Amino acid sequence: MDLQALLKDVPTIERWGELGVGINSLHYDSRRAGPGALFFALPGVKVDGRTFIARAIEAGASGIVAQHAPETVRTDIGWVRVANAREAMGRIAANFHGHPSRGLKVAGVTGTNGKTTTAFLIQHLNRAAMRECGLIGTVRHETGARVVDAANTTPESVDIHSLLAEMRDSGCRAGVMEVSSHGLDQHRVGGVEFDVGIFTNLTQDHLDYHGTMENYFQAKRRLLFHLGDQPSGAGKKPVMVINGDDSYGQRLLKDEIEGVKLVSFGFGARNDYRATNFRPAFEGTTFQLDTAGRQILVRLPLIGRFNVANALGALAAVQVMGLNLREAIANLAEAPQVPGRMEDVGEKMPFRVFVDYAHTPDALEKACVTLRELKPARLITVFGCGGDRDRNKRPLMAETASRHSDIVILTSDNPRTEDPERILDDAAKGLGGVASERIADRREAIRRAIGLAEPRDIVLIAGKGHETYQQIGETKFDFDDRQEARFAIRDLRHEL
Repeated sequence: MDLQALLKDVPTIERWGELGVGINSLHYDSRRAGPGALFFALPGVKVDGRTFIARAIEAGASGIVAQHAPETVRTDIGWVRVANAREAMGRIAANFHGHPSRGLKVAGVTGTNGKTTTAFLIQHLNRAAMRECGLIGTVRHETGARVVDAANTTPESVDIHSLLAEMRDSGCRAGVMEVSSHGLDQHRVGGVEFDVGIFTNLTQDHLDYHGTMENYFQAKRRLLFHLGDQPSGAGKKPVMVINGDDSYGQRLLKDEIEGVKLVSFGFGARNDYRATNFRPAFEGTTFQLDTAGRQILVRLPLIGRFNVANALGALAAVQVMGLNLREAIANLAEAPQVPGRMEDVGEKMPFRVFVDYAHTPDALEKACVTLRELKPARLITVFGCGGDRDRNKRPLMAETASRHSDIVILTSDNPRTEDPERILDDAAKGLGGVASERIADRREAIRRAIGLAEPRDIVLIAGKGHETYQQIGETKFDFDDRQEARFAIRDLRHEL
């Protein structure tokens, strides 16, 4: 495809050089650019992509998309100046891959907590209905042809459209992706046409990037506006599924976006998909779904009110995607365990051990409250706070843990370039009168918690969930909370 064709429906400021040049690949990393490549010079926080333009041209790039004019015009290279290189990249990537989202039923899940679980449930319900469904998210990316480790929750737009094209070409009929606030703010879903968007909730997180909760909310809100901006000719009638119990969700429900239908879910009486008669147990949860004048019993093999909310959002979404609601509810009973999301690793001990990704005050509170509903003798909570991230939430995490736990163990969670002890100092300011310990070595902290556990206790290891590394400085070391917990349990069993 030539550069001129790739620029269809892409706003540009100026164009120079050879626009009829053939383009065979798209890159934002100059190290991957080669002959026939179109290179996007993306502005960055630490590094500006314009500094790598010469390297891309030397490697054989045939075209450049940038937010500035070239110093010297070359007739053998096409140069396109745009107002926003990231936004243009998404539109161009959609053109390059033949708008793959148009050939799929696509769901996008945004929110602070619950994105991964909701996405996994949507994928499961589509597959259970014999509709192959791809996945782009925090844990991994699945295209129907292969499974790829995820570097970012929401990849760059070039990668997203490549993955969607692979889904389409491998026989998928649907796809679901987690859409982060960073991804929305940086136009990473540009050119993606969604059938349904899901908003789970909004609580304090990522303020090191967004600065304020209002900025954070406005970034999330972009998904709703994105649905409204989709071309009507694509044949999609987008719906936004919103948590009506969340205060920010209630703000979204007041938005009137032409062409977008709003649907609410939650426990409140006014929600379109409402859960009542909630009954928790170790084996899972049952509740009644009230929607459109119907009452249906739902069995969910996941625990917690927050997972009921995730299930409601998923059920509403797949109904928009064309699945039969009663069949989806029946299939929900066979939903798989979501990696690192309230994952039980107790292994036949008289106490239980759960690993969860909770790394915000709200998520940690929900995890603790969920486990309290199971009426343990004691709740022992292990958690840490990430380095080089929002320091303000550290004491809030500790306050939350101490309010709901009998014993709290402060430890490290990806300290990165910060001193682990300084992070623990910040968090310790929020501790109440609960029994507590601080052990910077996460492995030792996990072993200590499991060693303290007595019959009918529950141990919660929070913060890392599915992650299989611990980042100290600039280096990532192999580390898996689930594996470490199992090792500790195994060693304890041998001692008994």
